[in-house]
Amino acid sequence: MSESYEVVAERLAGVDGTIVVLGAADTGKTTLGRALVADALAAGRVAAYVDGDVAADTVGPPTCVGLRILRDPAELDDLRRPDELRFVGALDPSGVLLPEVVGVASLVEAARSADRVVVDTPGRIAGVVGETLAYHLVELLRPDVVVALEVGEELEPVVAMLRRFLSANVLVAAPPDGLVPRSPLERLEDRRAAFARAFGSDLTRWRIHPGVVAPTLPEGFDLERLDGMLVGIHDDRGRCLGLGALEVEGPAVRVLTRHGDAMRGLRLGSMRIDLETFETDPVRLRQLIFGI
Repeated sequence: MSESYEVVAERLAGVDGTIVVLGAADTGKTTLGRALVADALAAGRVAAYVDGDVAADTVGPPTCVGLRILRDPAELDDLRRPDELRFVGALDPSGVLLPEVVGVASLVEAARSADRVVVDTPGRIAGVVGETLAYHLVELLRPDVVVALEVGEELEPVVAMLRRFLSANVLVAAPPDGLVPRSPLERLEDRRAAFARAFGSDLTRWRIHPGVVAPTLPEGFDLERLDGMLVGIHDDRGRCLGLGALEVEGPAVRVLTRHGDAMRGLRLGSMRIDLETFETDPVRLRQLIFGI
């Protein structure tokens, strides 16, 4: 049985440690996450927000998991600027469960010095993908509390699984009153705007050797198949610096990015992106690289 959003928020007022928030899109996950961070900051504690919702851009760009560590309430006004990123390379966790789970877990580990760590999760909650994602996130993070935001009883299978197999402390809550769902068109426009912010207007073309791309391209690979692919730009410590897009002209492969100065390697995403319209098309990496 679910409690009201306000009751759950009050019960969490003095809780430190890690709090994982589950829920479909437009159930108030980000609203609750911000409120939990604001509560910790108002009490003089250090808070961390781990944004695992790769389809949105609360912290960092879409297709990435982002971490922001906050020490002052005023910093909530600039939550988008990440302290660290992990590249997942997709807008849907289907097919990229490992990068998603590892990315979230590594950023939670990086935020362990904070008094309260709030983890926002993807809106994919149903079926095998949703249940598998929730299970492995909670299995790795071992959060102090899991908050499940549901409209009806859509999270009942996930909640039962987490309690049965992992003895998780799960609080079930209804979304906040007055929450207005966004239409699919509004979500698409929000995503395009987020990609536009991530790439910016000061892109630079850098010629690259295909050997700096991961996964490793097989011998004889047709480089033209890389044209338009989204990539994560990484430094020599394995950190994602931001996004880039590949451009292929004959034998020349270039990456368009704002983060070329510290670039040491590129990780292929699972989509193509048009840098004029910021429309995206999903791509299966296995099919791209091996043709299967």
